[in-house]
Amino acid sequence: MANINLLPWREALRKEKQQEFLTIVVGVAAVAFFIIYTITGFYDSALSSQNARNKYLKDEIKVLDARIVEIRDLRDTRKQLVERMELIQDLQGNRPVIVRIFDEVARSVPEDLYFTSLSVEGDSVKVAGVAKSNNRVAALMRNFDQSDWFSNPALLGVQALDDGGNTFEVSMKLVEPKAASEEGK
Repeated sequence: MANINLLPWREALRKEKQQEFLTIVVGVAAVAFFIIYTITGFYDSALSSQNARNKYLKDEIKVLDARIVEIRDLRDTRKQLVERMELIQDLQGNRPVIVRIFDEVARSVPEDLYFTSLSVEGDSVKVAGVAKSNNRVAALMRNFDQSDWFSNPALLGVQALDDGGNTFEVSMKLVEPKAASEEGK
């Protein structure tokens, strides 16, 4: 007798193929999920690593900016100190000059003449005073002209007083003898 299979073989084959298909889909989904998870993990790790580097750089930049500000402040302070030192050195260097100017003015004063004011501004010297006669003022002008410390004396004004004396005002330039001798060479 012949074997006749009366079982629904098509349904069994369909079920078997369907289970095979589902197994392949689940396997592909698992592999895809694993690949996506791995790639995502890699990029998340790279991103967090880069963010950590960026944060480190920002922190270091803040530290360096603070140092730059400190360096600028130190440079400004240094510049101010150098300017003060130069000013003090100039004042120390000019100290004997002022004494010498007063000495030269005292030597230039003739008899019967006295000063009421003396002002020095830069290299300009102004003297005001009272003299018994015009000859005394002329002698004062000659003395200033012969001095090594003064040049270009100019009489700004003379006024006669009721008692026979004269008030006068003289302007001249202050010249250091070294500078005057160098100009002559």
